[in-house]
Amino acid sequence: MDRLTSLEVFGQVVERGGFSAAGRQLNMSVTMVSNHVQALEDRLGVRLLNRTTRKVSLTDIGKEYYDRSRQILTDLQEADQIAGAQQATPQGQLRIYASAVMARFLNPVMADYLALNPQVSIDLTAGEATVDLIEQGYDLVIRTTPLQDSSLIVRRLASWRHILCCAPSYLEKHPAPATPVDLAHHNCMRYSFYPFGAEWRFEAPDGSIVSAPIKGNLVTNNAETLRAFVLEGRGIFLVPSFLMADELARGQLVRLLPDYRPVELVINAVYANRSHLPVKIRIFLDMLADRFTQYREWLNPG
Repeated sequence: MDRLTSLEVFGQVVERGGFSAAGRQLNMSVTMVSNHVQALEDRLGVRLLNRTTRKVSLTDIGKEYYDRSRQILTDLQEADQIAGAQQATPQGQLRIYASAVMARFLNPVMADYLALNPQVSIDLTAGEATVDLIEQGYDLVIRTTPLQDSSLIVRRLASWRHILCCAPSYLEKHPAPATPVDLAHHNCMRYSFYPFGAEWRFEAPDGSIVSAPIKGNLVTNNAETLRAFVLEGRGIFLVPSFLMADELARGQLVRLLPDYRPVELVINAVYANRSHLPVKIRIFLDMLADRFTQYREWLNPG
């Protein structure tokens, strides 16, 4: 039998003065009440209650055991109340790991979240590494590349695409590519964590997937380095649509191969457990998902 249940039953027998009264309080048969008390006594190898046809009373050992067991149950009840309060009201620290390029999306959400939930603090780490969410103690990881660990829970936030582009000054020295195959003859600067390595993938006008092997003189995991190099006209860059939208709008960059759309990728929020998700995480996820719906066209341009 469950030991905690037996302790609760034993306490009710003592406090109600008998097996029948305890059974009525717990909505339990007298036989089951007796079985729980007997299970405790058998486990301990002592008699806790003196039983007569008229009443039950505590033995000396039973009185000491009752005093200690009630304290245990009281402490447990208080612990349950504390846990329940934390689940009802967001509190504590929310640890997030996200790619640095996600800052523009996360910043306004974090500001609103902290204003609405004053008992929560946020610890945000920005970087490009592949982190172990559980081992490193993160509540959430925001990823722009495919997930490797299938044991984690994934919430899709938004789809997104790259844009193939270069600076106008690059085209002054090199002919614009007409098809993805032509990229083999250009200096293509590559992001280290692009999921398909040195093959850039596109959707052709007929819907088929075209893989274009590329090469270039720069590979890096730093988006700002790639941004600087492409603006200086040093090569072609498959840039996240949300990273350099302003430069494209101002004409500092030129979109290439508009009929060949880079394949669609997904921004995901990754966390460890679906059941009993702490309210501090759930509320942040809901706010984040709502914010991403506002960026749909920006993230996934036609």
